[in-house]
Amino acid sequence: MSRARRAFHKILIANRGEIAVRIIRTARRLGYRTVAVYSDADRDAPHTEMADEAVRLGEAAPSASYLSIERLLEAARTAGADAVHPGYGFLSENAAFARACGENGIVFIGPPAEAIALMGNKGAAKRRMIAAGVPCVPGYEGEKQDDATLLREANALGFPIMVKAAAGGGGRGMRLVRDPAQLADALRSARSEAHNAFGSDQLILERALAHARHIEIQIFADTHGNAIHLGERDCSIQRRHQKVIEEAPSPAVTPALRARMGDAAVAAARAVGYEGAGTVEFLLDASGKFYFLEMNTRLQVEHPVTEQVTGEDLVEWQIKIAAGDPLPLDQDGVSLRGHAIEARLYAEDPSQGFLPQAGRVIAWEPPSGDGIRVDHGLRSGLDISPHYDPMIAKVIAFGDDREQARRRLIRALEDCTVLGIPTNRAFLIDCLIHEKFADGSATTAFIETHFPAERLAHARPDSGVTALAAVLLYRHTQLDVPPLLADWRSTGPAPVPLLLDDGNARSRVAVTALGDNRYEVSLPDGTHTLAFVTTENGRVLYELDGLRQEAHYAFDGDTLHLAVGRITLRVEDRTLSSAAETHTGASDGRVLACMNGIVRAVHVRADEQVTRGQPLVILEAMKMEHVITAPMDGRVRKLTASIGKPVANRELLMELEPVALAADAAAR
Repeated sequence: MSRARRAFHKILIANRGEIAVRIIRTARRLGYRTVAVYSDADRDAPHTEMADEAVRLGEAAPSASYLSIERLLEAARTAGADAVHPGYGFLSENAAFARACGENGIVFIGPPAEAIALMGNKGAAKRRMIAAGVPCVPGYEGEKQDDATLLREANALGFPIMVKAAAGGGGRGMRLVRDPAQLADALRSARSEAHNAFGSDQLILERALAHARHIEIQIFADTHGNAIHLGERDCSIQRRHQKVIEEAPSPAVTPALRARMGDAAVAAARAVGYEGAGTVEFLLDASGKFYFLEMNTRLQVEHPVTEQVTGEDLVEWQIKIAAGDPLPLDQDGVSLRGHAIEARLYAEDPSQGFLPQAGRVIAWEPPSGDGIRVDHGLRSGLDISPHYDPMIAKVIAFGDDREQARRRLIRALEDCTVLGIPTNRAFLIDCLIHEKFADGSATTAFIETHFPAERLAHARPDSGVTALAAVLLYRHTQLDVPPLLADWRSTGPAPVPLLLDDGNARSRVAVTALGDNRYEVSLPDGTHTLAFVTTENGRVLYELDGLRQEAHYAFDGDTLHLAVGRITLRVEDRTLSSAAETHTGASDGRVLACMNGIVRAVHVRADEQVTRGQPLVILEAMKMEHVITAPMDGRVRKLTASIGKPVANRELLMELEPVALAADAAAR
């Protein structure tokens, strides 16, 4: 039975960052007024400036801002908003929030609360799909949650298994367990992460399917009983069980398979009385069999690739369906053209296990060009908070075919400038140029198989990049020198020694100014000649040994941030540092925070003996937990970490005294 049309005029976006910006753009195009909300950490974020109005929610912690139903409703009342778009993440799949909006006369631009509640719990969703005859991954989705029950069920399934948060998504609260002895720790950490991210520590178990593809089907249903799908997305490229690269259509899906998976997805939506945008996720094995994983009752992060190949605005569809309009197309009217690939740009360090990173964006310049789309909520000078998801932008490329889209995306990422914080930009490029991705055969095992830890290590800059950094730092020291005296020496050209530190290694170089913006740079392994052609707005065009190239740079104080191709560096001149200065780290017994975050657990006490590899502290940042382990056998000489304490990257957590020193001290 169709629902009467629901008129609304002002939309509050209950979210932040790039998705808030993206929703505001479509809502304004359709003629709606928009209201942004923000936490103290996002007071000056671009989404607050784009909206017609903005309302403060509270402190930076999500529980005091974006996860507070009461504060969001109050914000809607304050601004007079009569509709809410939840975006994705936060409360987008929270049935209580959808219900509360309705009870307060606010249109929730999303599915009914009943559908969210049913499909938002992986256990309940799987039980409903099994009853409806939709093929599901073998697993345990029961109510009993004690360790003994889960261990018994895991043994019955057979290892390896996946532990998953029943109420979650995005890889949070998810653990791959290969050995029964690892299950207890996996259950503990998954419960903790799930509770912090979703407010529920309920888990399910699933048999791990090796070398499968992660395929999802975009569905839409209206209030008039119509339901269709808009094809599939291949989301197999994942790290930490979170998607990194997505594409549409999938290189593994034939038209016949698309029809079968699409029919199953639409049937799943009809089985729960669905309305609005949703995504039904499947695992596809090598034989062509597919298995239901879950249904996301919201817009997906990767929706742009579907928009690119269908030519439709999915946010516009959401808004029109919420207003009571019928679907703009029937199934026969859906057609796919070309190919689109999306890469998620994360503030993270792949060399450190993809640890989330926080800090200030010193410079941001998104790429552009034919077929390129960038969804972001960034600007130069913006602080990336440790309280939220580390994804900071999405770069999407569209082409007539997959190869054209892939080439365009590689170039776009090479041209993308983000300085000040570590990102996965170079890693994304490495994935896209890998032969297994290029030929379309990559599965969910792609990153684990082809990117071991040693391949994820920081790429060392070549001598040409080092020479450029040296000259930029040298010129930076000349800023206070009158132009006529800059580079002048009474004895003629003379080399100026520099000691460059990029955080991983130090390099001794010498820069000789030759005049007319020309320099000679001597390094241990050779000499380069370098000439500056133009320098403007953080962009330098230079000739290195006769080859003209371009780079982007910015200074934060005396620290140089430099991007050349896929290499991004943070370089300081340590020439005047004391000879006694050494890098701090695990080798001297100091245990440092590996990221900005909050201390969630401390497993040791002062004076306690520890062994190498023993868990010491659990840090939480950007909704993820990271366990810091002992780098050596020893004794806790000093403990500064405490539960609930915010810490900065490389802040001291504790000091360990090596075992030998502890024994010597006891002997004395």
